[in-house]
Amino acid sequence: MPDAERLATLKQILDANPNDAFARYALGLEYSNSGDTDAALAEFQRLLAAHPDYTNGYFMAAQTLVRADRTADARQMLRNGVECARRTRNQHALAEMEGLLDEIGRE
Repeated sequence: MPDAERLATLKQILDANPNDAFARYALGLEYSNSGDTDAALAEFQRLLAAHPDYTNGYFMAAQTLVRADRTADARQMLRNGVECARRTRNQHALAEMEGLLDEIGRE
């Protein structure tokens, strides 16, 4: 169950500023951590549509997909994230996503 107060605060922030990348990311995390896969993925999709260089969004979306046994979708999200990490020169995120790809199998 997500923390109702945190959810309310994040939604309030996003009502005032729908393009707040961190609030959108945090809302996706909140849903993901509570097991609400569909809501989490919807928030990560909104985040990445508005901020395609928000590298962590790809990784957390992929982790959410892995937990939901949607491995093929997770692989695609990770491939997109690897491209983003290379483009933004985010070596830490690149290593994490490459590691998760290795763990779930690259196909």
